[in-house]
Amino acid sequence: MKRFFGAWAASILLTGLGAGLAGAAPVTLTYSNFFPPTHIQSKLAEQWCKEVEKRTNGEVVVQYFPGQTLTKADQVYDGVVSGISDIGLALFAYTRGRFPVMEVVDLPLGYPNGVVATEVVNEVYRELQPKELDDVKVLYLHAHGPGLVHSRVRPIRTMDDMKGLKFRATGFAAKIVSALGGTPVAMPMPETYPSLQKGVVDGSLYPMESNKGWKLGEVTKFMTENFSMAYTSSFFVVMNKQKWERLSPAAQKAIDEVSAEWVAKTAAAWDESDQEGRAYFLEQKNEIIPLSPEEAARWKQAVQPIIDGYVTEAQAKGIDGKRALEATQAALARHGVK
Repeated sequence: MKRFFGAWAASILLTGLGAGLAGAAPVTLTYSNFFPPTHIQSKLAEQWCKEVEKRTNGEVVVQYFPGQTLTKADQVYDGVVSGISDIGLALFAYTRGRFPVMEVVDLPLGYPNGVVATEVVNEVYRELQPKELDDVKVLYLHAHGPGLVHSRVRPIRTMDDMKGLKFRATGFAAKIVSALGGTPVAMPMPETYPSLQKGVVDGSLYPMESNKGWKLGEVTKFMTENFSMAYTSSFFVVMNKQKWERLSPAAQKAIDEVSAEWVAKTAAAWDESDQEGRAYFLEQKNEIIPLSPEEAARWKQAVQPIIDGYVTEAQAKGIDGKRALEATQAALARHGVK
């Protein structure tokens, strides 16, 4: 009788434990992204959410909020830190001065494409490990292709053509506009289309992909191929640190693996969308303007004070700006950019 009771009790206990595991509620996380749901970078982020759920066997479920529906573009990072969202994607440049080390990547160093820019920002982060990101779990970083000058009012063939025009620009792009002779106007990307459409600004600095991804090719007429000093804008995908630490080791490992894979996926998408944006721009009967070698050299020289100024300003904040710049330039050199 005792043997029967013991076996029965053990069976009930195992059954109960199995039911508990099977019925355990998943950990639900929220993800805030400023990109509109139709943008390729939004679609990729949503795919990341689904892949995380798959790789964690449903232990982690991510609710996705694109198009600034949870937090505005310039509030994404603080929203993650404070717990408004658990995960967030936005630009470092939207909170100028908040990330004095990582913003070195956004300097006008002549980025050729999104793959190189993305590899550089991740290499710089791994090498420098800046404390400015210690209050979050960094999932992965990426960066868009070359930022180019676009205008709706007249072609920009020389720096002199920039004078008297207002250009939407954020972060270092604003300094680039000033260095080239234009007037910068700070605003997040979601406000750019109506501002160009209404004539609030005369042009904008952005990568080719935005001509289609944000439909800016509809409200601009000219694109200048200023590759000699093209900048990038680097993006973060970060998670609330407390939420991260509550996940199981297995879930953390799965998320890290997915994030590592998404670096290459995101970089490739930037370049693919640049080509699509270029084609879309031409479909609108717009004009693409290559710089002459002499003018390209002139533009590169014009933005050098911005690069030098970064080092000086960083040093004043107690940051080794020289090391940060050298790390970025070394990463670029490894990818064939000098």
